[in-house]
Amino acid sequence: MGRYFVTTAIPYVNGKPHVGHALELVETDAFARYLRARGDEVRCQTGTDDNALKNVQGAEAEGITPTEYVERVAARFISLREPLGLAFDDFIKTSSDPRHRPGVEKLWAACAERGDFYRKSYAGLYCVGCELFYSPDELVDGRCPEHGTVPDLVEESNWFFRLSRYQDQLHELISSDRLRIEPATRKREVLSFIEAGLEDFSASRSMSRARGWGIPVPGDPDQVIYVWFDALGNYITAPGYGNDDASFQHWWNDSDARVHVIGKGIIRFHAVYWPAMLLSAGVRLPDTIFVHEYLTADGMKISKSAGNAEDPADIVAAFNTDALRWWMLRDVARSGDTDYTTERLITRANEDLANNIGNLVNRTVSMVKRYRDGVIPPVAADNAGAAALRAAREQAPATIDAAFTAFDFRRAAEAVTAIGNEGNRYVEAARPWDLAKAERKEGASPAALDAVLAELVATCRDLAAHLTPFLPDAAPRIAAQCGDGGPRVADPAPVFPRLEAAAPA
Repeated sequence: MGRYFVTTAIPYVNGKPHVGHALELVETDAFARYLRARGDEVRCQTGTDDNALKNVQGAEAEGITPTEYVERVAARFISLREPLGLAFDDFIKTSSDPRHRPGVEKLWAACAERGDFYRKSYAGLYCVGCELFYSPDELVDGRCPEHGTVPDLVEESNWFFRLSRYQDQLHELISSDRLRIEPATRKREVLSFIEAGLEDFSASRSMSRARGWGIPVPGDPDQVIYVWFDALGNYITAPGYGNDDASFQHWWNDSDARVHVIGKGIIRFHAVYWPAMLLSAGVRLPDTIFVHEYLTADGMKISKSAGNAEDPADIVAAFNTDALRWWMLRDVARSGDTDYTTERLITRANEDLANNIGNLVNRTVSMVKRYRDGVIPPVAADNAGAAALRAAREQAPATIDAAFTAFDFRRAAEAVTAIGNEGNRYVEAARPWDLAKAERKEGASPAALDAVLAELVATCRDLAAHLTPFLPDAAPRIAAQCGDGGPRVADPAPVFPRLEAAAPA
């Protein structure tokens, strides 16, 4: 049994969550559930990034304090736990969690002791949405490549972190996969960024420009710790850095792997800035950074400003948790953005869940109930007619394991649907209704039908086990239909409803 510490990124709380936020939460939750299902010890963490200028601006626009604003919006992210079927172990709010500030101050002090901060006056083009300075050649037609906005020209004196000092070390760590970045295209992107030359970055902001919001720089109360330096620290402050040495040792230092799941827009911070900060502070690095792509709507990034940001809770209310989780894990590509549409969600849920897996479970349970009064026959040692079905079931665990290890959720889900496909083909080929008829009218041996029914129940039980990381609500329903490992099936009931093409309310 291994020990894993798995985190999402923490989003800014400058607006309500949308379906794009839900993707990262669902992927991370599925990965953590997969690890737990195979017997690993797992801590899965998420939270909100509160100490950002854009949150201050959001509060000012509504005429409330930043504290009131971030608490209200963070509650919306916390409330996604139920509709998305999430099972996170920890949720950290960086502005109010008592664990956070002591850890950030300790991280700053460790980097300062290493001599990695210096004061410098600086003028540059600053995107508030990214909380990042851009050089002119990084802009697209003079606009932020992430948000499409024109950056502000900002000039001030800040504390800078000596990122350039760690250029060669970072390149070696990433190129050797000691710090693994998945997929490989993102690894190459990070290496190219490093090879172009790393420049030191501003690690603080003036207290006046931050409107007094944030953690003051130790020893310099006129400056606040820059939002990214502050926010990245959540990955170590929540498990105990600076506040609980035993917990930090257990979950960070002694874990077999520390895994970050992030979106492609923040790869520079997580794959370059963050490991450099940890190297400076003498803290162990993460092992793996999985970078997911974006969900889009009509080819455009989903965002509040674009007006195409559907609330995941609304989608679940209109359809259900299983449908949304399954679409995200079964349809979203590992590389390249994926367009979200209601039609695609409905089609995938009906094809895979209602027509394939749900149909197989319902047929199986109904036939065991009808032909054997609910009693499950023993599995036959030899069943030549089930060779293809048994092969799909036997191959699935290794395929699913390899897919999850590579963060290829689509391939893992396909291995599950392959079992359902073979199961339904097996039913059509074996024709258990004809075997039952032969028993009744011709006095045929019950062995043939017993073998078919037992094979189908075993298949449905395998499906329940494999679906646990993907559909934590549906998997127990399937297991219960198949008797929860006992000798009898339950009364048949539809596991997955067929969805109708109606837009979310």
